[in-house]
Amino acid sequence: MFSNKRPDETSAKKSAGTAPKPPSSSAEGTGSGRQQTAPSRMGKKPMASTLSNDLTIVGKIKSESEIKVEGHIDGELIAKLIEIGNDAVFKGKISADEIVVNGHIKGKIRGVKVRLNKGARVEGDIIHETIAIEAGAHFEGAIKRQENPLVDPPKPKSPPNFQPRGNSPSSTRATDNSKERFAPPSQQNQATKDPK
Repeated sequence: MFSNKRPDETSAKKSAGTAPKPPSSSAEGTGSGRQQTAPSRMGKKPMASTLSNDLTIVGKIKSESEIKVEGHIDGELIAKLIEIGNDAVFKGKISADEIVVNGHIKGKIRGVKVRLNKGARVEGDIIHETIAIEAGAHFEGAIKRQENPLVDPPKPKSPPNFQPRGNSPSSTRATDNSKERFAPPSQQNQATKDPK
């Protein structure tokens, strides 16, 4: 098991006359002849977080990977991929690169890819880049396509001399004469005939 020779010398003598093999990154071993006991976590895709059906959460949840919701959430959910399960109920805001809805959402959805599967129920607005709604899904709200739905678009700047409608002098017509101009003709005649 242990030797005084360096690993490079040992492996070179064993494979005399053949080209040296590049180091392997599998769990079987490395180029040094040592065996790994556990796979490296570096570069490995993290497992999805599942919020089970017996959970009720109020607040903000943020993840860098995938979240599967089976319980009840009232708040804000931000992740890379969000899947709302069949019996899940979500109230609030959802933001993710990909959102798959099977359950009930009441609130605002912002996602690059949004999919409402059969049986999904969404009450609220959806801002998306691409959307798919299967037959049998229920949607009530507004849909808006946006190039980057995870970022609020910049608000247009108003010109410096901009006055909102209704506040300009030309739009205010509330004068004493307005009653006479807009009154029925029978009342207009009475106002001009009656000198009292």
